[in-house]
Amino acid sequence: MEFSLLLIFWYGILHAFGPDHLTAIADFSIGKDKRKTLFITVLFSIGHGLSLFVFAKILQNFDISEELLGYGDLISGSVILAMGIYLLYLVATNKIHLKKHIHKGKEHIHIWFGKEHSHGDSVAKSSSFTMGLLMGAGGVRGMLVTLGAVGSGNVDMIMVLAFTAGVMMIFVGFGIAIAYLNKHLLNNIKNLRRAFGVAGLISLFVGGSVLFG
Repeated sequence: MEFSLLLIFWYGILHAFGPDHLTAIADFSIGKDKRKTLFITVLFSIGHGLSLFVFAKILQNFDISEELLGYGDLISGSVILAMGIYLLYLVATNKIHLKKHIHKGKEHIHIWFGKEHSHGDSVAKSSSFTMGLLMGAGGVRGMLVTLGAVGSGNVDMIMVLAFTAGVMMIFVGFGIAIAYLNKHLLNNIKNLRRAFGVAGLISLFVGGSVLFG
């Protein structure tokens, strides 16, 4: 059992390195401070693990064709592609704004989209959790294959926790890297718009590769 959990944990690590997952985290984390970036990353990981558990639990009792499982990739690829289009739209229409001010002796940077100044933290957090849920559908096929390799293929919560722990380890590490870039590079509007533009282009490429590759 210990070896099976270790194998599932390792699969979680490998699964987390998927460019679609890292792209999704970057899309939601650009411009956020360290605390918000890590919170968004953890929410994405939890949503991803929960979605995988639910889908795998449902599908393990059915003889599901490879074609049907491929719809999970369609969902995750479409989400990433849509994010890329949205980010490029924000850049093209100059809807990304940045403002600095001093509060209690510390410099604060506020980033918002559109005309009104809004922090939008709750939206970003709920959206990252929702994206984690949606993209979990794309990982079900690989998880079922892994479970079949380690035993009966029966999905239980301890297996999902082992998988989610592997995923979260990579996601949090990537989130820390994004937070560092946010602090040291994305402190002016020019760099911020460039970052969103690059993230948008990468999202288009990754989403297109998943859908049409």
